[in-house]
Amino acid sequence: MNAAVSLIERVLPATVHLHTEITPTHPSARLLGTERMGSGVVVDPGGLILTVNYVVLGATKITVSLLDERKFQGELVRHDFASGLALVRVPAEGLAALPLRRSTDLKLGDELFIVGSVGDGGARVSNGGVSYLGPFDANWEYVLERAIMTTAMNPGLGGGPLLDPLGRVVGIVSLNLNEIGRFSLAIPSEYFLDARDAFLAGTGPLAGVRAWLGVFCYAMNHHVVIAGLLPGGPGETAGLKSGDVVLAVDGQEVPDRATLYRRLWTHRPGEPVTLKVVRGKSVHTITVASGDAEEFFA
Repeated sequence: MNAAVSLIERVLPATVHLHTEITPTHPSARLLGTERMGSGVVVDPGGLILTVNYVVLGATKITVSLLDERKFQGELVRHDFASGLALVRVPAEGLAALPLRRSTDLKLGDELFIVGSVGDGGARVSNGGVSYLGPFDANWEYVLERAIMTTAMNPGLGGGPLLDPLGRVVGIVSLNLNEIGRFSLAIPSEYFLDARDAFLAGTGPLAGVRAWLGVFCYAMNHHVVIAGLLPGGPGETAGLKSGDVVLAVDGQEVPDRATLYRRLWTHRPGEPVTLKVVRGKSVHTITVASGDAEEFFA
């Protein structure tokens, strides 16, 4: 019992609360709002904080609150649209920080726990086990080649740490997945560890420059359906519509979302991407001048 108490006392001070303000004209504001809150974890005593990208995307002001209720103005160091992580720096030294551990030796059933900020100096803890390790794709243009799902329910806000029993960060909590029975999704720590220098440099895409359409998709009957389009994005500009069923990209069939995204990413931004879609009872061929997500959301 004393060991468990000591562990919690060590990890809680390294979990922070983020409050961000976003201008209403930013492209993400319509989807994510102009005021967001999230969690983060200090990974360096010199003030480096890992969180999820959607919490700080487009932020004009980032207020970071520690467990002891000290507040700092955070500086965005890096967005990474490929992994979904973001790195923030605060002007402080000697902060409580947690070590990172790769997820590569995790096994199904391994015990993990989540710490989530709830604001006002409060934090909550939830424990569970690893329920899935493997690829994950989402309804936006996003694929993790390796994701962690855990039965630990996120007790706070997105961006908090997923930890092993020794208090090492194995991932950053991104999404709640209660609807499919796997309670929380986390981005493995190695997405940061393997690109730490590039994260700190703050320039250039970590996954290489790749094409982007600005579409939201779901899979149905071995095809992909466009559920929505980002206003002003390349897909909407080219004439794609919600409800379009994507049969092929550049003449190659796309039976699922991950395949659609990977075919798209063989292109660089600005290159044309040709989609064959079914709209109502008609088949259309639509060529999209692809864009760059990082430039669009800059």
